[in-house]
Amino acid sequence: YVVDLARALAEREEVDRVDLVTRRVVDPAVSGDYAEPVESLSEKARIVRIKAGPDGYIAKEQLWDHLDGFTDNLVTALNAEGRMPDLIHSHYADAGYVGVRLSNQLGVPLVHTGHSLGRDKRQRLLSAGLSDAEINETYNMDRRVDAEEEVLATADLVIASTNNEIEEQYSLYDYYQPERMSVIPPGTDLGRFHLPDPNDPPPALAGQLGQFLRDPDKPLILALSRADPRKNLQRLLEAYGESEELQKVANLLIVAGNREDIHDLEAGAQSVLTELLLGIDTYELFGRVAMPKHPRQEDIPQIYRLVARSGGVFVNPALVEPFGLTLVEASACGVPIVATNDGGPVDIVRNCESGILVDARDPDEIANAIKSILVDEQKWEQFSNNGITGVRNFYSWPSH
Repeated sequence: YVVDLARALAEREEVDRVDLVTRRVVDPAVSGDYAEPVESLSEKARIVRIKAGPDGYIAKEQLWDHLDGFTDNLVTALNAEGRMPDLIHSHYADAGYVGVRLSNQLGVPLVHTGHSLGRDKRQRLLSAGLSDAEINETYNMDRRVDAEEEVLATADLVIASTNNEIEEQYSLYDYYQPERMSVIPPGTDLGRFHLPDPNDPPPALAGQLGQFLRDPDKPLILALSRADPRKNLQRLLEAYGESEELQKVANLLIVAGNREDIHDLEAGAQSVLTELLLGIDTYELFGRVAMPKHPRQEDIPQIYRLVARSGGVFVNPALVEPFGLTLVEASACGVPIVATNDGGPVDIVRNCESGILVDARDPDEIANAIKSILVDEQKWEQFSNNGITGVRNFYSWPSH
């Protein structure tokens, strides 16, 4: 997302240069690219990597002790360049912490995009049964929320993806200042996400579907997300498993991350995938559901187009979805959508008119919405065409 934004900003005539600044990682466990001090993205955009703390990879929750050093080293690098930035745009809470200090030190305006917010996440983790102590130990949540409060007190502009983000999430903060906030939906790379092309090579996944599906030519119901309990994939499987009519007209394709052995995954992902496999067994869905183990990130646009060619539907059944970029990507590829009626999808469906909102806790409502699109060719075509046009108008990088 941030790389795409940097490239898109650099294409603007009034922008001289965009530096995307991040932490340098020298670690044999990750790609050697992360150790390069400077990496070109385009003629006017580049990634600049700054040393902070030890050389190796550190989980983002453990970066807080190294952010002051990151700021100092960044200022040193800027002084060596001989030109200070005209604008600072921080992304997420840790970059916001750095952005506040840079903005104050350099006298440069600060723009901030939160993407996800600590107070909102804490509420969800508490409701899931974790204690405050567990949340702080795992996520360093107090430091994150303090940094977010400081950003909201300092930033000249806060960019949100949806109205829900401003009204329901930022309103939880003491320094909530909605007059400094603006909804600017994220952009989508229309060079990657577009209508099916007859010349497209089939995705690697297409050849694997025959291993799972008895009748692979049926329309595909696609779900694509992390194997996270909040993504509510089990409820979609339940909706499909309870509906004989849906099983007759379509197959279900669940792309839930990359795995070798479920036992090696963290507890949340293990639980989700185990429940899905048990559900396939309970509803006797063998031959109707595909859950590939090794989907490749570069194949994702082709998977959407595979679903479009099949006359299928994309479903995001998350209990809450702060934005829903996958809905935009699917719509850009001409796939009608069914999505949770909580959070970002409300704005997406209102803007694009490319699908139906549902109560993601109600499997019957999910199933009926999917069926209503699959069996009505005119409705499918209208949602498909609306999505392509709507994404171009509201969710492309030029419109952003």
